[in-house]
Amino acid sequence: MKRANNFYRKGQTLVTLLVFSVVALTVATAAVAIMINIAQATNRVEGNITALQIAESGAENALLRLLRNPSYTGETLQVGDGTAVITISGTTTKTVTVVGTLDSHTKTVQVVATFTNGIMTVTSWREI
Repeated sequence: MKRANNFYRKGQTLVTLLVFSVVALTVATAAVAIMINIAQATNRVEGNITALQIAESGAENALLRLLRNPSYTGETLQVGDGTAVITISGTTTKTVTVVGTLDSHTKTVQVVATFTNGIMTVTSWREI
């Protein structure tokens, strides 16, 4: 009878070890899945912020070029690892639209500026 109890105790230890192993594996898998999800979300946010900064850089560049040359119509500008596509419309009221792109992230900024007696005034600056 003593041998049978010993045998069952060894079996209980093995079952307990297996249960704890499964629980630990489940917790570790969930933690890794959460970390991957957070890393992907962070990359999306950083990409969107950088694309917006590229668009704003293009808008600033366009305003400077407009001050120097009121007939400036736009260009494609390399900004770091991204590009800013600048388009300008209007005569006395200029609408500057800049699309900033970094990989798959795209942001658009629109700036409205008026020219009166050779003085440029920015009346609107917004992300669209």
